[in-house]
Amino acid sequence: MKYDLIVIGSGPGGYIAAVRASQLGLKAAIIEKYSTLGGTCLNVGCIPSKALLDSSHHYYDAVKHFEEHGILIDPPKIDFGKMIERKASVVEQTTGGIKYLMDKNEIDIFEGMGSFIDATHVKVAKNDGSEETIEGANIIIATGSKPSTLPFISIDKDRIITSTEALKLPEIPKHMIVIGGGVIGLELGSVYKRLGSDVSVIEYMDKIVPTMDADVSKELQKVLKKQGVKFFTSHGVNSVVRKGDEITVKATNKKGDEVEFKGDYCLVSVGRKAYTDGLGLENVGIKVNERGQVEINDHLQTNVSNIYAIGDVVKGMMLAHKAEEEGVVVAEIIAGQKPHIDYNLIPGIVYTWPEVAAVGKTEQELKDAGIDYKAGKFSMRALGRSRASGDIDGFVKVLADKKTDEILGVHIVGARAADLIMEAAVAMEYRASAEDLARICHGHPTYSEAIKEAAKAAWDGKPLNA
Repeated sequence: MKYDLIVIGSGPGGYIAAVRASQLGLKAAIIEKYSTLGGTCLNVGCIPSKALLDSSHHYYDAVKHFEEHGILIDPPKIDFGKMIERKASVVEQTTGGIKYLMDKNEIDIFEGMGSFIDATHVKVAKNDGSEETIEGANIIIATGSKPSTLPFISIDKDRIITSTEALKLPEIPKHMIVIGGGVIGLELGSVYKRLGSDVSVIEYMDKIVPTMDADVSKELQKVLKKQGVKFFTSHGVNSVVRKGDEITVKATNKKGDEVEFKGDYCLVSVGRKAYTDGLGLENVGIKVNERGQVEINDHLQTNVSNIYAIGDVVKGMMLAHKAEEEGVVVAEIIAGQKPHIDYNLIPGIVYTWPEVAAVGKTEQELKDAGIDYKAGKFSMRALGRSRASGDIDGFVKVLADKKTDEILGVHIVGARAADLIMEAAVAMEYRASAEDLARICHGHPTYSEAIKEAAKAAWDGKPLNA
């Protein structure tokens, strides 16, 4: 069977690449080793975690905030089994939607493990033990990533778990110890904190979400601490030991003292690593870097010119939307077009509540680059819309070039930050100035007014409502 494009992996990058290729008149096929499409994101990542975040948020609001809105109910109870069941239903509907897209775009699906025979032939080892070989003029590696761990930690997938197992626990933990204060750890820690667990986050660096702007990190930690999450930054984990149903974690704090934590579950969320196992990269001489990522050029080509790689399996942020954009870019390149992708304008998002979102440069990055900048900041507390909904935590910060006023970075902590950040991304795509954003009429009352106010603060230092 011959194809213009074979995609190995059906995650957000892979299936989108196949869809775009089909739209451009290319005959495409997808190889997926699991029985459902969608990869980590749809099955054990973005989608199920957001389903649990939303369910737990509703419960938390019912317990903590309904009364202040004049809604009096008996103390709400959790049917955790039902919550997990709803999450599974959301996943099933979403993965079913990907199957529909494959059928609609006449994309062939091969279920099994794909591996290279040579630069144009891929063997599919099917789950029933049979094998099939297909041929592709072009091939995309879109096999994604898997959770990382530390060398001395043994993941038993029962009590010492990764994000995959955290999405389908049989019970609500009494005390969940989270190793890693990044996006995954904070989101899943938030889920179980809202549902009544004690949650302790142990982070090696001196702040949570360490790659984000320092003000964002500080504000998010303050808000989550207010919600009851305990943080132990500048702590290096030394050991994780299970005895029965009890987990003991030992760590060294910044003073050099050993600290001990005990809980019934330990979530190891120290990042993810590229997944290339079984691909047979050595059969075609495809190069990988020291981190195990497939090496690519600016056009996402490997050192074998007709083979490309996208998403978590290559360098850059491990984000579903980054993979999607790369999938589109490769499909269009193969079709003879000249697309582009601006990696500086890929937003980073944390789906806690309040949400966190950022695009562009942080203050530290601007300082390190020697760029003269100005900053404007506006508190969500000053917005009428925030007071009406009770979501008063957070801020918007706009960073702009001191000479040209061009917006260089926007950082948000607040309600619906994940959606608000796209206004900033669009503005920055068109190289808007802070004054441009400040002079656009924003609807009132909306959360988006905070962006206008922060932009005005950056432009002339005079927000209107602060």
